[in-house]
Amino acid sequence: MKQSNSDDFTKIIDAENEQFRTEIGTMNRKGERKWVYAKKPSGRLTNYRTLVAYALLLALVLLPFIKLPNGNPVFMLNVFSSRFILFGQPFFTTDFFLLAIGMIVGVVFVILFTTVYGRIFCGWICPQTIFMESVFRRIEFMIEGDRNKQIRLDKQEWDADKIGKKGLKWFIYALISFFFANIMLSYLIGMDDLIFNIKEGPGESPTMFFVLLIFTSLFFFVFTWFREQVCTLVCPYGRLQGVLIDKTTIQVSYDFKRGESTNGRSKYRKNEDRAAAGKGDCIDCGQCVAVCPTGIDIRHGSQLECVNCAVCVDACDEIMEKIDLPKGLIKYASEDNIINGTNFKFTARLAAFTAILAGLLVVMSVFLTNRSDIEVKFLQTPGRDYVEKKGLIENQMQYNLMNKTNKDLQVHIRVKSHKDSQVDILSDGGKIFVKKGELKQGYVNVKIPKKNLSSYKEKVMLELVDENNHVIDAFEISFMAPFSY
Repeated sequence: MKQSNSDDFTKIIDAENEQFRTEIGTMNRKGERKWVYAKKPSGRLTNYRTLVAYALLLALVLLPFIKLPNGNPVFMLNVFSSRFILFGQPFFTTDFFLLAIGMIVGVVFVILFTTVYGRIFCGWICPQTIFMESVFRRIEFMIEGDRNKQIRLDKQEWDADKIGKKGLKWFIYALISFFFANIMLSYLIGMDDLIFNIKEGPGESPTMFFVLLIFTSLFFFVFTWFREQVCTLVCPYGRLQGVLIDKTTIQVSYDFKRGESTNGRSKYRKNEDRAAAGKGDCIDCGQCVAVCPTGIDIRHGSQLECVNCAVCVDACDEIMEKIDLPKGLIKYASEDNIINGTNFKFTARLAAFTAILAGLLVVMSVFLTNRSDIEVKFLQTPGRDYVEKKGLIENQMQYNLMNKTNKDLQVHIRVKSHKDSQVDILSDGGKIFVKKGELKQGYVNVKIPKKNLSSYKEKVMLELVDENNHVIDAFEISFMAPFSY
């Protein structure tokens, strides 16, 4: 009889696993959408996650209004005018190499972090999860009620009650979408420009108004209808999970050894000795599935749809507490931790990832520290040869000057490498004025005594100096001279 129960349990588990492998949690085999009615979560981890979410939302809303002492916002990614500000420092297209290094650092960090901690970013920090679970779904709970009430409301006819609740929810969703669309737009064009466009009205800035409508529509569409499909169908991070996570990765896991025991899980019976009956601690209450925002069963193991939000941990702990069984049937742990009962270890692979990441961060910091606020480049004027006048060899050169600071500057150019040299500026009355954030071009005549030249392609170092005679930037260029002397 015992063997029969064990065989029946094995068949049930095999059937569940087969369904898990062949179906997405939010779709059936026909590809039709299965709407997720998530139960309102509660518990210790949910409270912590809510605090993190509201802190990040507050930062998201307030940061565009904050200006640093240099007059810049903390972040601005103005793709329309190619102005980018990170941590108050302006970046331009000439800083592309820094962006490339930053992307490499980011990719390595994602690999390292995911290998160690799984998709904890998705459940705790991802904007999609924060907006969905801490803003839009909470409004849904307030208007339509918890899971069972939502199911009944969707099944009932379109009477006054249903129209009123759905209409109110969608109206509030539209207002919130419009608000956050404005906030997101402020990160692109700056809060000052956003306020100016609002005062001027849509007629004066139709392009910005059109962009705002697109942002609003996307917010409304995603959080009203598309929802968890973003995580399962669109987000590339979820797809990467399969190759980044291994048996040592810390993630939300079901302790199958404890939950299934010898004869599997079964419904709870009061005063039953489950250990003697060979039954696991899982009473098959289904609460971990009911609260899941992506509609999966965590007992099937690591899955594409799982975002590690830990609401199933709180739901299971609440049930375990009610039936006087130890908490932690579902918890943050690795597969090896559960199988072997071992603690998390920092492996050689993780040490290698960490070393690479640290090295890249050092390189990134060096580049940022040594990044000049003013960048200058010189080119020989095409089609022009050198000119010899009164013992001086003259080359005309074109300069490209980028002012990355937040103030207008007046600069001049001098020759560092050769004595008794002259530089004549051929514009702005012999001076160079460059506005903040401006890329300026112009021409200069560089004159070097013939006696100081030793090659027909002399290496000459030109310096850019400010009004206080401080060197801002330097650039080396080949200087044309007579072939022989």
